[in-house]
Amino acid sequence: MIDLRSDTVTKPDDTMRRLMAEAIVGDDVYEEDPTVNELERYAAELLGKEAALFTTSGTQGNQAAVLTHTRPGQEIVMDNEAHVYIYEGAAISAFAGVQPRVLPHEAGVVDLDAMEAAIRPEDVHYPETGLIWLENTHNRGGGSVLPFSYLTGVRALADEYGIPVHMDGARLFNAAEATGRQPAAIAAFADSVQFCLSKGLGAPVGSMLAGTKEFIQTARKKRKMLGGGLRQAGVIAAPGLYALQERRGRLKEDHDHAKRLAHVIMNDTDLTIRHDVETNIIVADTDTSSRSAAEWVKALHEEGAAVIQYKPEAVRFTTNADVSPDDIDTVVSILQKLGADR
Repeated sequence: MIDLRSDTVTKPDDTMRRLMAEAIVGDDVYEEDPTVNELERYAAELLGKEAALFTTSGTQGNQAAVLTHTRPGQEIVMDNEAHVYIYEGAAISAFAGVQPRVLPHEAGVVDLDAMEAAIRPEDVHYPETGLIWLENTHNRGGGSVLPFSYLTGVRALADEYGIPVHMDGARLFNAAEATGRQPAAIAAFADSVQFCLSKGLGAPVGSMLAGTKEFIQTARKKRKMLGGGLRQAGVIAAPGLYALQERRGRLKEDHDHAKRLAHVIMNDTDLTIRHDVETNIIVADTDTSSRSAAEWVKALHEEGAAVIQYKPEAVRFTTNADVSPDDIDTVVSILQKLGADR
């Protein structure tokens, strides 16, 4: 099965497995695991931040950030399809006691006038706006990259009102590859940034949260509250460090594969792609197709390609490190065959 469901499905390669076995470890709760410490140091340097924290997942990193930035009863301004709003089990409300203020978006971009209008004035009846939330790349936007002009506008707005900005950069390095920008140049617009080691970079587990030393010191306590106090964590940090150091450059291959598939989808099937394919995610709408989304998932699976039904009328293809050029050739053939059968 050629697995295009997500870039989270990749398996650790032989090098990663060797590094896991050979990792020098210590108790990370005491901050004595040298491999974790090096991963955190390197991640902070790469993002241009003072410090970083290894977390078990992107969700845990995001929740630690919310707990650090906000207090109960506050509100977070975000787009209405943000990952933290849809896919993280209402954790910001359950754990931090804050509520989302969601706004319409286009490929992750919220109208700045609407964002400013959503910032609460001083009034006894209203919650306080405690945080502005960005997602880059944007998952529901089809792996879309937030433009620098937009990031500049959000940063200016946040500074004007004295509100911190968090960036859910689960696929931050896909954004960096697509724009030709350094990761630190993107991270500079946010007070804190979370990114995943276990998506496009292909590590088996883990994410990073970066910010100021003071922010990370508090976030470390919040991570402990969330059950993220790890012991000899170097065994999972080692492949993450390797992925961060050695595998960022290969993301271009995933992007090229996605663009090739998108061309075939648009020209040889009755699926419709309504977003720019900038990175490794394709959301193909089925409202113009003779097959439903569920039927497309089933038909592709029967031919040997796994995708997911992403919305009621859409399927998602996500290229990743375990999908080779030969695999893409095969998927192209499958799409052309299914397209001819419509």
